[in-house]
Parts: sequence; C-alpha cells; structure tokens
Amino acid sequence: EQNDRKRIPCPLDPKHTVYEDQLQKHLKKCNSREKPKPVYFVPDINAGFSDGTEIPEEQVPISALSKEELENLIIKLKNACKGLELRLEEQILSHQALQEALNDPRNGESTFKHLKQQASILGNMEKLRLLGPGRCFVEFGAGRGKLSHWVDVALENVEDVQFLLVERATTRHKVDAKHRDSVFERLRVDIQHLCLSKVPVLEEKKLPVVGIGKHLCGAATDLALRCLVESYTTCCDGESEEPAPKRCRKDEADVASNDSADSRRNKASCVPVAGIVITLCCHHKCDWTHYVGREFFQTAGLGAEEFHYFQRMSSWATCGMRGAAASGSEDPADGREQECSRTAHASHGTLAAEERKELGRLCKLLIDHGRVEYLQRRGYTAVLQYYTEPAVSLENVLLTAVPRPSFIPEPAS
Repeated sequence: EQNDRKRIPCPLDPKHTVYEDQLQKHLKKCNSREKPKPVYFVPDINAGFSDGTEIPEEQVPISALSKEELENLIIKLKNACKGLELRLEEQILSHQALQEALNDPRNGESTFKHLKQQASILGNMEKLRLLGPGRCFVEFGAGRGKLSHWVDVALENVEDVQFLLVERATTRHKVDAKHRDSVFERLRVDIQHLCLSKVPVLEEKKLPVVGIGKHLCGAATDLALRCLVESYTTCCDGESEEPAPKRCRKDEADVASNDSADSRRNKASCVPVAGIVITLCCHHKCDWTHYVGREFFQTAGLGAEEFHYFQRMSSWATCGMRGAAASGSEDPADGREQECSRTAHASHGTLAAEERKELGRLCKLLIDHGRVEYLQRRGYTAVLQYYTEPAVSLENVLLTAVPRPSFIPEPAS
C-alpha cells in the first residue's frame, strides 16, 4: 500500500500490478487485453484434421524401448525409404544483392553465415524466376524480417511488389520499419489461423504469392504449406476464392486421385501460388495432426506412432556434428537441434554414433518427402536440395516448389 492506495496484480497479466481504484480504466488499455481478431484470422484453418490416431500424451520414450522394439522401428524406417531419392543435389548459390555485405570485413562469423544462407535462398529464387514484379512475398516465421529485407534489396527498382511478414510474437529491432511505405506489412497471427485470401492487400491487388521462410521450425512448415496450397489461389477472372472447406482423409484421397479431363481443366482455371522457397528445420517439433504428409506415411504402412518416434530420432542427425557446431554457430536452428541431440545421444547405447546420425538423416528425409509428395499431388514440382554447407548451418535443406506448367492457364490472347 502507498498513500492509502492498494496495488493489486492485473487480472489479465499478474506479472504487473495496478492501483485497485484504477483497475477498470487500466483494463481498457492494458497491453495484455484480448484484441479484436483481424479479418484474416480463421480459427484452425491450416491445422489439418483429426482422424482419431493422435499420439497418446503418455508415450514411451525412445530410451525406454527394448532392443527389439528399436530394431523394428529401424526396419520400418529403412523399408519406407526404399525407392526414395536419399542423396540430395547441392544448389549452393549466391545473389549479387548480398555481395557487398558478404565482403564487409566488419561482419562477424555468425552474421556471415546468415548472409551466406540468405544469398543462397535468393539465388535459388532467382533460378526459379520468382524474383520479379507483380508478386506478394509472404515470409512465414519472419522474426526481424531479414529475408524479406534482402528480397526487397534484390527488387530495388521493381514496381508492384508487396511483402507480408507473418509472425505470431512481438519482435524487436524489426528491419521492415526501414523499408518503402505501404510495401511491408506485418501480420501478427499464428500461421495455423491465417487465411491469406482474406488479407485486405491481397483481396485488393490480387497478386500471385511467393511463400518464403528461413528455418521454419517443425510443424510451422506444414501449417505454412497448407496455408499457401489450400487457403489461397489467384483466379484468372480476378476473383479470390473462399478457403476450401475441411475435408476428411477419404475425401482428400478422392480429390488427389481424380485425374479426369474436367478436373484438370478446373485446376487450370486458377493459378496456384507462384512459388514456395522454405529452409526446413527442427523436425523433432513436427506434429502428426498438422503434418501434410500423413497420406504418404499411411501408404508406406506407417502411422502416428511411427511418426512420433521418427520425429524424435530425427535429431540424431546432428549428434556427430555437435562439436563443430558449437565452435562458432549461433544459428537458432542449430542450437535447438543440438539441445535435442544431446538428449538423444545417450538415449540408446546399442547404436554407434555414425549409425545414429545416418538414421536421424533418414528420418528427416522421410518426413520431408511426405511434404514433397503433398505438393506434387496438388500440381507442383517440388524439390529438396542442399542450399548451404553443414559448416554454415546443420539445417541445410531447402524445399522449393513451383506450379507445373499444366496447372498454369495460357495467357489471354
């Protein structure tokens, strides 16, 4: 109490206090109050669906599995990987927009590593002809917005471009505040609830979308893919479609297998998003409910339980590289993977370190191949490739996707 006035914890956020006699006034302006939802907030639109096979909360940890149970999991993993392209091509590129920064001796090692990754991402975007006018670049998990910053630098003299930076958390030191007025817009929303077709600037400008992301963590990648592929399409007649209604797994399979001429013509009447360029990370944080490759897993005879163990085992891919990573890498993705891999390192003494590392790599690739197949079934040419060296980032796989030519309508004569 002070001067006969009592301070009490704020009922919206007990981390701060307020004078009791000013509580009602404070509640109207408290930063912790629930704010009106934006028009593009649609609850769980990108969350996936429940089919009753979710993982029980009390799941046996890998370290508690018997030798036979672990061996059976490894057999299932290797069988599922048969026939898949397990050796990815390298597409380590660069872009002139970052050359000055890359040659700046004032940049430290950590900054240099981030610049090399961003340069390769832009180089791959240029190779796919995604850097050009008439685009809306949507950066998922934008953070400070550095990736969008460099895309904007690369498009310095290009007109008719828009940037949407999607980030659910409050971010300090944002770089988008320094850019062209009205070109950069932040959407503070969880990707799970983002309906792109309802974003006002996209409703107004009807721009094709390029989805980008640098180290989009775990399930956020699946949410972003569903957000792009299922809740936003630019139609030839200039109309923006409403989000497709939720479908059950059987309905999705029917749609995916329908290759009739009428179906192809209907698909060709609308242009999908112009492209997707996302660097993948933290597979141990994936979620079966959100995962877009569930049909791929089920076709291989795998389900929620195997997915749970494979996502945990995926962190083993970095076990043998922890020493090298610790000597200078400040990449948040590397840190998250190293933390998980330290636990995995001691999880089962029956496996040698190199074998554990290779199994972790297979788990990552299997999960990512499910994402590739998801995009392929929806009319995209999707590719996994190495976009930087492991010494730059342990998470060095890039997922790119562009619509197949047959899914892009001929220009009007």
